[in-house]
Order: sequence, then structure tokens, then C-alpha cells
Amino acid sequence: MSISDFGATYIRWGRKQCPSNRTELVYSGYAGGGKYSESGGASEYVCLPPDPNYSKTIVSDHGRMYGAEFNSNFFASNADDEDVPCALCRTTQATTVIMIPGKNTCYSGWKLEFHGYLASGYYGDAAASAYVCVDIQPEYIIGGVDQHLGKLFYNVATKCGSLKCPPYINNYPLTCVVCSK
Repeated sequence: MSISDFGATYIRWGRKQCPSNRTELVYSGYAGGGKYSESGGASEYVCLPPDPNYSKTIVSDHGRMYGAEFNSNFFASNADDEDVPCALCRTTQATTVIMIPGKNTCYSGWKLEFHGYLASGYYGDAAASAYVCVDIQPEYIIGGVDQHLGKLFYNVATKCGSLKCPPYINNYPLTCVVCSK
């Protein structure tokens, strides 16, 4: 095996390309997932490729995949209703990639891939969601400003109680960082 056979992958949410020359773009795609209002849908966000392959053309419509969009202007001005891109990236200089919520820098010995804000679905929606890290400077999919309300991205705020304040601060938006080693 050569050194190029090793590596780790991660998704850069909100961007169409990988962050540095230490990474290669596997594909640039579309964020998607289960719809926010459907309680039976899958919870995690997915990065769909731009060139799907289909083997069958008839479906019973039991599981569904929707596109994703920002549902506020928190991540960037005029982000509300914009469709979210994603990039599946592979770093060849690391074997481990982690996302750390609440940080915007990596711990000692780890390399920064990108940083941003923690996102999830809305706490009052029927569908569950995952926590993902949206790039600090998000892009949009061209022509994607229609409000379709599929899988939605919202910023995540801290809530004091069993979450200790300090060090956390009530109602502050959480940052996040993706690091490799």
C-alpha cells in the first residue's frame, strides 16, 4: 500500500469545495435528508452526489429524501431558504477526522480542516436531526432560493441547566471545528 491509500473523509457542510491542498474533493453535492415535519424520516443529514444512479423506476414511497436549506439568516446574510451545498472531502495526510462542538480551534496535535457554527434541525419539529458543522463562510446552490422546507439547518444555542454555565453561556450559538490527525 502506498501513502495515497490512507486517509480520512469528512463532509464540509455549506461549501462546494474542500478547504485546502491537503485534501481532495470526492464530490460536490447537495445536502439532504428527511423532512422536518415528518416524524418517521431519517434523522441524519446526507451529502447527495450530483450524479445519482437509479436501478429501479417504481417505488412505494415509504422512505423519502428531501433537499436541505437554511431556514434563517444566521449562517450568512440572505441565507434564509437558500439550498445547502456540501463537499465530500478526503484528506490523505490523516487517518482520523473529528468534529468538536463548541470549539473553533483544534486541540494541540490536530490540524484544522474547517470551522463554523453547529447546526441541527429545529427543536420543535417532528423529525429528529443530527448535529453538523456548517462552514463559517457558507455558499448556496445557484437557483435554490425556493422555500421547499425539506431538511432544515438551524443554529444551535446552549441551554443552561444540566449543561454547566459557566463555562457555557445561556442562549449563545455554538461554534464547531473539524480537525484531522
